[in-house]
Amino acid sequence: MVASSRIYYNKSTMPSFTEEKIFASQGYGRTAGIDEAGRGALAGPVVAAAVIMPYRKKPRWYAEIDDSKVLTPQKRADLAPRIRETATGVGVGIVSHEVIDKRNIVQATVMAMKQAVAQILPPPDSLLIDFLTLPGAHLPQKGIVDGDHLCFSIACASIIAKVTRDGLMAEMDGLHPGYGFARHKGYGTPEHISCLQKLGPCPIHRRTFDPLKEMLLQGRLI
Repeated sequence: MVASSRIYYNKSTMPSFTEEKIFASQGYGRTAGIDEAGRGALAGPVVAAAVIMPYRKKPRWYAEIDDSKVLTPQKRADLAPRIRETATGVGVGIVSHEVIDKRNIVQATVMAMKQAVAQILPPPDSLLIDFLTLPGAHLPQKGIVDGDHLCFSIACASIIAKVTRDGLMAEMDGLHPGYGFARHKGYGTPEHISCLQKLGPCPIHRRTFDPLKEMLLQGRLI
């Protein structure tokens, strides 16, 4: 039977290998941490990363790892190649705005996470996931609330996902100028909303997301 649970922790805790070691004590030596970036954005894809980190020896930069959202862009950029060099497996999944609008963001996020896991060879034997669990993933798994702040491999995955998606959105800024994608990465900042009101949506906007959906229904966008 596949174990599946959701774990809550004290937010004062910093990322550690606690959960990886628990799985290891049960005979699972390739535990992948999984997280996503872009779930709440108004434009662009959702990106997920799965990362297997060796847990027996802490890397020199161990204390620098945290949830990607609390790190500066430069710190994330510095850490991402170190994570890739040290990890024994890294996978990235990308699901487009079209699929998000068609399937909804939760299903799209799960799809991206499953894509990321499938890229790792040899495959992981257990999963630690930020908040979610993956239906149909026939592996022991735990969904950890605030996992990107508490679990080392999930925090590493959050950095890989964030850096990957930020790079994609910087490219989208060149393809769809005027919206400021390189700055706000598609999130609903005042600048982004103002640009939407002036320019209307571009091809990568998620039309099922508010306030974009409401603006379209009310005829306030082109």
